[in-house]
Amino acid sequence: MFGKRLLVAGATAVLMAGLGACGGGGGGGGARGVDSGAVTDAGQGGTGTVQEAPPSPHTVSGLKDSVRHLAAKTTRATRPHLVRKCTSATRQVRHTQRTGTHRTTRTWYTTERYQSCKKVRTGTETYTRTVRPQRWCVSLDDVAGNTARDDVWYQVTPATYNEAHGADEHARMEFTPTGTGC
Repeated sequence: MFGKRLLVAGATAVLMAGLGACGGGGGGGGARGVDSGAVTDAGQGGTGTVQEAPPSPHTVSGLKDSVRHLAAKTTRATRPHLVRKCTSATRQVRHTQRTGTHRTTRTWYTTERYQSCKKVRTGTETYTRTVRPQRWCVSLDDVAGNTARDDVWYQVTPATYNEAHGADEHARMEFTPTGTGC
């Protein structure tokens, strides 16, 4: 049995060494296919040329068309009102003890007190239910340079919304949306 474990451990070590050699790359950044977002030095021999990493694949660009803020929509609703109700209860607990060389067993019982709790419905309560969460939206024309893609709505962060709200009409914008549609 020890030999089998040793064989499995050796095979695992060889497999991990092989995978480490294949997936290497000298530790030059993030994992494959993942954009680290860092600024890289594209020059050789200290020429000082700095090139920014490409934008995230989820980034959109286009010309600002319009902005829209949708306030949260709420309504009053009712739900069951639950109250925690506890009652005192007791239970019998069995105890055993073995003594002596002939292993005689002595058994006795004690009464233990405890609280038995459960949630009980007592009427209803009203609360404010959110039907639609608050949203900030921006509409773009010429999305990704395609003149046929106009009036495309994107949900954005409040900071991006404020930036778009202050920008001129048909100003070039580039941002990462939080959702599509509005």
